Amino acid sequence: MKRLILALALMLSFTAASAQNYAVVNSEKVFKSIAAYNEAITKLDQMAEQYQKQVDAKFEEVENLYNTYMQRKASLSQSLQQANEEKILKMEQEATEYQESIFGTDGELMKKRLELIQPIQQKVFAAIEEYAKSKGIDMIIDSAQNATMLYYSATADHTEAVIALLRTK
Repeated sequence: MKRLILALALMLSFTAASAQNYAVVNSEKVFKSIAAYNEAITKLDQMAEQYQKQVDAKFEEVENLYNTYMQRKASLSQSLQQANEEKILKMEQEATEYQESIFGTDGELMKKRLELIQPIQQKVFAAIEEYAKSKGIDMIIDSAQNATMLYYSATADHTEAVIALLRTK
C-alpha cells in the first residue's frame, strides 16, 4: 500500500512539474547590453586599479623598511632591533587595514559598487519579473556562469527578449 501511495505521489509531482513553464536568461549578457552598467564597471575597474597602486605603495614601504632593517640589524642594539621590528609590524598592520578598508566587504570599493550597480540590478530584475509575468513563466533560470546547467534548449533562452524589454523602458 505504501508503494502505491508513493508511486501516485511521484507521478503527481512529475505531472505538476511538467506543467510549469521555464525560461533561461543569461543575466551577464543582459547586464552587458546596458551602457550604464558597462560605464559603471569601467569606473569601478579604474578605481580598483588606482586603489591597488596605493595599497602596493604602502606594502612596498613596509618591505623597504624591512630590507633596510635586515641590513642594519647586526649593528643595532637589542632595544633598537625590537623598536624597528615593532615599527615594521605596525606599518604592515596599517597597510593591511588600509587594504581591507578599500577592498573588504565593507570597503570603499564595495560601497561604490553597490552605489553604481545596485540600481541597474534592480531595473534588470524588475524587467525579468515583468517579462516572466507577461509570458506566464513560472521560473527563470540564470545561465550566466552556471556550472550546474548541463543543457538547455535555445528555445528556452529568453535573454534577447528581456534585453528588448529593457530597451523600451
